[in-house]
Amino acid sequence: MKIRWLGHACFQLNYENGTRVVIDPYGEIGYPALDLEADVVTVSHDHFDHNAVDRLKGDPQVFKTAGIHEAAGIRMTAVKAFHDTAEGAERGHNLIHVFDADGMRLAHLGDLGHPLTDQQVKAMGKVDILLIPVGGHYTIDAETAAAQVEKLNPKVVIPMHFKTPAIDFPIKGVEHFLKLYPDYEIPNLSEIEITPDQFGKKIRIIVLNYE
Repeated sequence: MKIRWLGHACFQLNYENGTRVVIDPYGEIGYPALDLEADVVTVSHDHFDHNAVDRLKGDPQVFKTAGIHEAAGIRMTAVKAFHDTAEGAERGHNLIHVFDADGMRLAHLGDLGHPLTDQQVKAMGKVDILLIPVGGHYTIDAETAAAQVEKLNPKVVIPMHFKTPAIDFPIKGVEHFLKLYPDYEIPNLSEIEITPDQFGKKIRIIVLNYE
């Protein structure tokens, strides 16, 4: 599987069977305009920086509801969560999406705004690759993100939704999250390929560049 970061919380997953999944496409927020095709699109919540499905090419199947879904050879589990610590009263609901394909399970936490409950962790199941917000303010912050990493114990962690020169949001940079880990990788790439045989006993923290 190839994982490509477009910026903010938007990723494209390219699977071995040719399926292209786009997660949380953004509108005009400062990152380069999206110019890609998708077969499947998932949306964690209906905010403009996460739900701009109309910016994508092709005729994708779009999923934005909780439950178990299957499309184009990909099995997806969408788990209910919240965008804040007040059960959605401040910023609404959020969906966690877990993708099963290519012998791996990848979880995208969307704009998670609170620590995961035991019920949510159980619903997510074993996670190999974790895409997690770390910038705070609108989502969990670096310290809370690290605690969720400990709960889920994935093999690979890719931080997202943090401050970069492209955006003017009141969120913090990824360096606050990286201070909590002695080792991390910054490969200077927007896309990496991951296979199960790369997994080791130690968690890999990988910071991708946006395009």
